[in-house]
Amino acid sequence: MNRQKIDSKSPNFIGCWKIDNEKLFSDMINFFENNSQLHSKGSVSSGKDESIKKTTDITIHPRDLKKETFSVFTEYFDNLYKCYQDYRDQWPYLKENIKVLDIPGFNIQKYNPGDHFSKIHCERDSTIFMHRVFAWMTYLNDIESDNGKTHFSHYDVKVQPERGKTLIWPAEWTHAHAGEILKVETKYIITGWLCFPFEKIS
Repeated sequence: MNRQKIDSKSPNFIGCWKIDNEKLFSDMINFFENNSQLHSKGSVSSGKDESIKKTTDITIHPRDLKKETFSVFTEYFDNLYKCYQDYRDQWPYLKENIKVLDIPGFNIQKYNPGDHFSKIHCERDSTIFMHRVFAWMTYLNDIESDNGKTHFSHYDVKVQPERGKTLIWPAEWTHAHAGEILKVETKYIITGWLCFPFEKIS
C-alpha cells in the first residue's frame, strides 16, 4: 500500500493509495462475473433512475463475509484498513476523536460503455445517512482512455481509474462528486462507507 497525492489548488481531504495486489482485484472481478444471480440495476436513495445512475451492482452485507465464497473481501478489507489507518495518521483529530467506525453493506459495481453515475451527489445528503462519516472506493481495473473518471466538482479534481487506486473522502456535501460517462471499455469498482456504529438500546 503506497500513499499517493491528489493534486488540487486547495486542501481537499481526499486520501489516495495504490494497493498492489493484481490477484486480489482479478478475484473480485471474477466474483462479480461468476455471480450473475446477485446482479441488480444500480440505484440511488430515490430508487432506480438510469438518467442519474446506470450500473450493474452486487450489494454485499457484513453477514455474507462469514461465508467461504466471500473470503476474497476479507483480504480486501485488510488492505482498506491499512489505508484508513494511514488517513487517520495524517489527521490527528480523527485519531483522537473518532475511535470506532463500521462498514455496513457495500457494493461492487460494473460500468459498461455508456454507464455512469453522472449526477453530482454526496454520501450524506439526508438524515437517513447522517451516520456516514467517509466514503471509500477502489478501482478494480485500469481505464486506458480519457473517460470514466471520478470528478470532485468543488476541487476540480478528476481521478483516472487505475487498478488498485483507493480513495477515502468525507461523506459531506463538501465532497460532492460524479462518475463520468464511460464511453469505451468496462470499469469495475468496489465502494462503500465508514459509519458511526448504531447505538444499541437496552
